[in-house]
Parts: sequence; structure tokens; C-alpha cells
Amino acid sequence: MRRPIMAGNWKMYKTPAETVAFFEKFRPLVADVTHAEIVVCPPFVDLPAAAEACQRTRIQIGAQNMHWATEGAFTGEVSADMLRATGCQWVIVAHSERREYFGETEETALKKISAALQAGLIPIYCVGEQLRERESEKTQQVLGRQLQGCLGKLTLEQFRGVVIAYEPCWAIGTGRVATPEIAADAHAFIRSQIRELFGPEAAAACRILYGGSVKPDNVGGLMALDQIDGTLVGGASLDPSSFADIVNFK
Repeated sequence: MRRPIMAGNWKMYKTPAETVAFFEKFRPLVADVTHAEIVVCPPFVDLPAAAEACQRTRIQIGAQNMHWATEGAFTGEVSADMLRATGCQWVIVAHSERREYFGETEETALKKISAALQAGLIPIYCVGEQLRERESEKTQQVLGRQLQGCLGKLTLEQFRGVVIAYEPCWAIGTGRVATPEIAADAHAFIRSQIRELFGPEAAAACRILYGGSVKPDNVGGLMALDQIDGTLVGGASLDPSSFADIVNFK
């Protein structure tokens, strides 16, 4: 049985003070949650405040990005060890916005995932197609390239430490959500690719999240699908009550 993961990606929102205020409201709303893992990914500057606010709770903290080097002349970057030192346990890799705006590729994502695993972080590797790619019926081609070009270069042991998030780019921040049928088809294809790369046991154990305008009123339809093992939530994770409603869904 794959344990669900309810993850929130704050993107470039909230100051450290706002982070503390969020968790003061959020903690009691999810204090009794045991059916799913809870992960919140704030901006870098908020990580120490988030980690401190979540001590002695089941809430885990993740980062939104990292560099693959352990240290060096990489102005503006942070390493996996630096993230671990703040209390991070997770890291998002190759989010669609990182791909679109900052040139993330399967090659750089592979380096980041390898470095994250080496440092003891759990990477959430994001895949997904643009609207033009879906309309031209290239969804499986795109997903296949993103999976094989990155995860396909890992060893089986490495892969077992990775979580995948399917995020159709046309549904991120647009209010549009993939229908349950669209999400189920994409997740089933991703799992079939994992089966080809790493075998049926690894495919059955791999947790695949859905991301893309997830809200309290649509999480039920998504989580009802056998192939979906949780959510990667954007805007709705910024509000403690809204995100708690999503986390508490069973």
C-alpha cells in the first residue's frame, strides 16, 4: 500500500514572519493526520523558520530547488547539504517553472536528484506536458523523454528514493484541472514507463503525485484514482485552512 503524500509548493510567496504565522494556524488543523505524509516547500529564506515551527510535528519541510554541487562559485545557489542543515527532508526538482524560466533539463535534473539522494533528501521529480504538446497528442512522447532522460539513468537503488509528480503545465496556476480520466491516463503511462525501466515491483511501489490547480473541492476526484498517490499543491497550499482541507482528505 503506497502511503499518500500531500505536498505544498509555496513558490515565491511568504516572508519568514508570514511562515511562522501560517504554521501557527496550520499545525492544529493537521495534528491528527496519520494517513498521509505532509510536506511543505517554502522559499529558501523561510526554511529555517519553517523547520523550527514544525519541530515535534508530523509536518516535513522541503525546498523548491537546489544545485548539484556540494559547494563552489555558484552565486545564488544552495547545495543539498545546506538544505539538510536547515532541517529540510525533501526537495522539488525540475518543476515546470524551473524548466520554462530557468532552463532546467533532464540532464541537470539528473545531477540534482543524484546529489539530493547522496545527501539524504527525498527528491520530488516533476514531469508534464505543455498545452501545445497535449493538443498535438505528444503527451506520452514528452513524458517518456522526461522519465527516460533522467530517471532512466539512475540505478534501481537510487530510483527507490525518488517520488514523481505529474503536473500538466496547462493546469498549473490556471484554474484548469486535468479531468480524472486525463490524470489517470497520464499516471498509468508513467507507471508503465517505470515498469519498463525498473521492473514491476519498483513500479508498484513508486509514489506518483498529481499537481495542477489542486483545491479542496477537486482533491476528492483525484485521490479516488488508484494511480494517484497524493498531490503537489500550489496556490491552495498558501492558505492554512485550504491546505489542511486537502491534507485531511481520506
